[in-house]
Amino acid sequence: MSSFLTQPARLIIFDWDGTLMDSEQSIVNCMQRAIRDMALEPRSDSEVSNVIGLGLVEAVTMLYPGSDTAFAKQLADHYRNHWFHISQGQESLFPGVLELLNSLQGDGIKIAVATGKSRRGLDLVLKDTLLESTFDATRCADETQSKPHPQMDHEILQELSIPAEAAVIVGDTEYDLEMATRAEVASIGVCYGVHAAERLHQHNPLACIEQISTIREILPLPAPAS
Repeated sequence: MSSFLTQPARLIIFDWDGTLMDSEQSIVNCMQRAIRDMALEPRSDSEVSNVIGLGLVEAVTMLYPGSDTAFAKQLADHYRNHWFHISQGQESLFPGVLELLNSLQGDGIKIAVATGKSRRGLDLVLKDTLLESTFDATRCADETQSKPHPQMDHEILQELSIPAEAAVIVGDTEYDLEMATRAEVASIGVCYGVHAAERLHQHNPLACIEQISTIREILPLPAPAS
């Protein structure tokens, strides 16, 4: 086990896009439309995929290095306009997600989301997936620091009164796992999302998994209440 995880896991903090939600293609399509709207130098789909997980302004800045804040916000606004109009019905939870979340809740494990999405965007997908009341805490990039800064994790830990050594962060990008390391929280990488396993392993996760349900087999969880 990670040196960070010294207690049974009482809190699991999930990334959203690419970890719980199969949304990569929808996000790429919307960003490509936004780039065309502004007649910008093209970026490949793989370049766009690479920045999924960051806050939207941070993602734009990585796609177009040296761009100023006004430009980043303008492209971000074009992206949002497309995403809110066309993403509904094009994204779905990965297989096994609902079953895992329900089983963790049934065992008294707290679950949270730390995402690069905006609050408006996360609230919308939580409503669409009927998960509005499922998570014990959520944090979005427009209300705290973007990944890989650890602030959103620190805020979740504080809100739920869970020590870092009893928490685990689950994500599909190196931004998630770097955030975990900086927060001194153990991590698990998922290999079916945006970043390849080789990139995830560089951050020393507990494991890199191919199916979300595998989490229960990996983590030491508290004994069920009798």
